[in-house]
Amino acid sequence: MMHSRDLQKLEGVLSPSHLEEMEFAHTLRQSKVNIKICQYSNELLMQYLRKSKCTIILGIVNEHINFQVSPGQPISISDDPDAVTLIGSSQDAANQINKKEIRWGLLEDSIEERLEKTGGFLSDSEKTEGETKEGDMDENKKRSIDGGKQGASIKKSKKDKAASATTKIARPEANTVSAAPRVKPELPLPVISFRPAEVEQSILEDLRNRVQLSSVTLPSVSFYTFINTHNGLNCSSISHDGSLVAGGFSDSSLKVWDMAKLGHQAGNSILQGENDAAPSEQGQSTNSGKRSYTLFQGHSGPVHSATFSPLGDFILSSSADTTVRLWSTKLNANLVCYKGHNYPVWDVQFSPVGQYFASASHDRTARIWSMDRIQPLRIMAGHLSDVDCLQWHANCNYIATGSSDKTVRLWDVQSGECVRIFIGHRSMILSLAMSPDGRYMASADEDGTIMMWDLSSGRCISPLIGHNSCVWSLAFSCEGSLLASGSADCTVKLWDVTTSTKAPRTEESKSGNTNRLRLLKTLPTKSTPVYTLRFSRRNLLFAAGALAKSQ
Repeated sequence: MMHSRDLQKLEGVLSPSHLEEMEFAHTLRQSKVNIKICQYSNELLMQYLRKSKCTIILGIVNEHINFQVSPGQPISISDDPDAVTLIGSSQDAANQINKKEIRWGLLEDSIEERLEKTGGFLSDSEKTEGETKEGDMDENKKRSIDGGKQGASIKKSKKDKAASATTKIARPEANTVSAAPRVKPELPLPVISFRPAEVEQSILEDLRNRVQLSSVTLPSVSFYTFINTHNGLNCSSISHDGSLVAGGFSDSSLKVWDMAKLGHQAGNSILQGENDAAPSEQGQSTNSGKRSYTLFQGHSGPVHSATFSPLGDFILSSSADTTVRLWSTKLNANLVCYKGHNYPVWDVQFSPVGQYFASASHDRTARIWSMDRIQPLRIMAGHLSDVDCLQWHANCNYIATGSSDKTVRLWDVQSGECVRIFIGHRSMILSLAMSPDGRYMASADEDGTIMMWDLSSGRCISPLIGHNSCVWSLAFSCEGSLLASGSADCTVKLWDVTTSTKAPRTEESKSGNTNRLRLLKTLPTKSTPVYTLRFSRRNLLFAAGALAKSQ
């Protein structure tokens, strides 16, 4: 039922004093509700109110409800995200804020741009001539550089073969990422000249062999399943190349698995959180009795979020103990403890270039940090409830935050100012994703609804209806043509982004249909809610979740 949570809040109002104390009731009394209704339904309602002489209800309608009457027959309100919205002071403020200009382009001098300038992307003729030979060479190079990362070597070879086989067909398609405008960074970016040559070479190889996905070329999926977690797994994270998988647990521990080592030991992608027959700190064991994961201890409360740096050499974790901790995956040690929030920290995310990161908390704020400073650089305040999730824009100049107040806000990292408010969700926001070209944003809520937003206008392009439970993770493919969503309903869904964003809204509105993304495929797990999703640089989709006991 729509707005069921709001009605549950109002059930607790038993006296006038309750109304004075409840912030939500204040908002309702000071604002008007905007309701879309067809002409036929509006006439029936007004006739009934006049005939029954319901003057009190008519007064309430005139004071607190604004009907937007449209011609035509009634349609389901689930097809329209703006069917019932709150207007008044809050909506007026949102409209005023959404008039501000934002620059959604990509950063100048990115590694993709440099690769294009130097002719790094192969032409179709070059690829056709040397496809087989290059596929074998790339496979050998990656083995020597990464030392068997991305899990077992069988998975690696499959990925490379898929890349070389499909690239020939898919390359001629336009690359929306390269067509995006270029902007300058507002925050000073770290110098990347120290990046090891073999690391940059590995990134370039991945970009050259990237599979161009589309509605007819869907990604391969590598799913990591946590078992024996005893409901103790709160979050999971996967490094950019899929070689490391992290899990945050209720016992305040953070555990990181190296998939290359796990592949040699077990030959599969099953991760054990805790072993039934061993102490709680003992995970899946080898014959020598050693743990198959690296245990990071330091938090004094449940770990709610974890994120890897772009190169995988650092990992951040946030906890109910109000802190964020920085760990080194090379030294296997805690480097810094960041204190600033006053309540549990629900989410933490590295920026696309590293160095900076952002945190979201129960204290209704999001904060921007630099790895080399223990105090936050910016504090973004404005949400009316918990900030549950956040996501960096591709150009690092903006941060999006999702809240329990059912709104998403976009913030300028330089000024800390809110530049967009996205209104339309009917429950708390649980996950966000930015398109690679920086033009669009996807948000998902507790009810399973996903919305696609245009950052320039602040309007919803498409509601995505399909999940029947919380959507915990969203991820765009590298060229931005597909959106993947992972849910508590134990499915991964793939959505076609390009067909929806190209469709003109005028034609849609004339026909009376809403502009929806096309669901391409649903990938069910056996009994595993999907905690996290990530596309690798080669467009392989990684996913992770904890096996749930069947009822």
